[in-house]
Amino acid sequence: MLTQTQRERYADVLLWGLKTARAEKFKKGDVVLIRSDLAALPLAEVLYPRLLEEGFNTVVRLGITECMEKDFYRISDSSQLVFRTPGEQELIGALNGSISLRAPSSITHLSSIDPAKIGRAIVSRKYLSDILDNREASGAFGWTLCMYPTGELARAAGMTAEDYADQIVKACFLGRRDPVSLWKDIHKDAQSIKKWLNSLKVKFFRVESEHIDLEIFPGERRKWIGISGHNIPSFELFLSPDWRGTSGIYYADQPSYRSGNLARGVRLEFRNGSAVDIDAEVGREFVQKQLSMDEGASRIGEFSLTDKRFSKIDRYMANTLYDENYGGRNGNCHIAVGASYSDTYDGNAAELTKEKKARLGFNDSALHWDLVNTQDKRVTAHLEGGETKTIYEKGMFTC
Repeated sequence: MLTQTQRERYADVLLWGLKTARAEKFKKGDVVLIRSDLAALPLAEVLYPRLLEEGFNTVVRLGITECMEKDFYRISDSSQLVFRTPGEQELIGALNGSISLRAPSSITHLSSIDPAKIGRAIVSRKYLSDILDNREASGAFGWTLCMYPTGELARAAGMTAEDYADQIVKACFLGRRDPVSLWKDIHKDAQSIKKWLNSLKVKFFRVESEHIDLEIFPGERRKWIGISGHNIPSFELFLSPDWRGTSGIYYADQPSYRSGNLARGVRLEFRNGSAVDIDAEVGREFVQKQLSMDEGASRIGEFSLTDKRFSKIDRYMANTLYDENYGGRNGNCHIAVGASYSDTYDGNAAELTKEKKARLGFNDSALHWDLVNTQDKRVTAHLEGGETKTIYEKGMFTC
């Protein structure tokens, strides 16, 4: 669905994203993983020689098909469900970089599977993400990911395959001769907004829209981050708040596909930091079981805002990578229930022990699920001195 020239530009942007996302510079001999779905192989074939030319030891892993994934959950017994593949921990512990190329051929294939079974498998693999989190905090690991267009994604988004691919080209600036230069400009422009946000002494944020009235407490030693190369595309600025201060109502007007299931109209009521009332217009049972997979799954791990001046995404894409970066008329905000991000700590993230994270209110979970709201909204910062300041309205930051 993408031309050879567009794939080559995509590979250039992904390589920029990988290098930008890592705190330390890459060097020859570093181990970099390409994890690709089958439909994204045309992009993987362009990316692979680029990584070799950089001097990286490049490992390729193909994801299992959606049919195989369904069979895994349908057939596996309790021990197979949590089986640890020999050598996987060693590989993950040696990685210096990772690029994921996602191209699903089905996004509802697990709708008949017990969500609790999916949750148990996810929790059993959390030890691998913990390894990568620690390596990233030390500067030894960086990652990025992208979507490759498929007919299934186009169908779910109500577009033709050609229109869907065009949205990806537009969002990632692949129609430009040198898209990396534009990404560098956006990266630079975002620095001034983050600097302004991080200069505010905020007690809590209040988010208000037609269906949202939510208070978010940033907590101690937090900073806003984003547009850092981790996702292609990514236009969001975000932080991981102190989950214990979350209260009020959040509503996701964007549908969300997750673990082979569809959720629409998710409504969460938070009290004392946890979602105590969990509802959805579609997929209610799935949402409730996802948010009960472990102790932290019903708590907030991320609060994010996207400025529509950066993002060219103006269509629902049936994929979180794009939908959480929606620009459109009103921009968007999203929260993630589940795991927090250590790199939003205003200090050396390598210092964040499990005990220190808990003390500061960084949430811990095997889940990280972004739930997006695209309604017109106002976000007000209630400052420690008692003043209030609108930081976001009409889809834009106000600085």
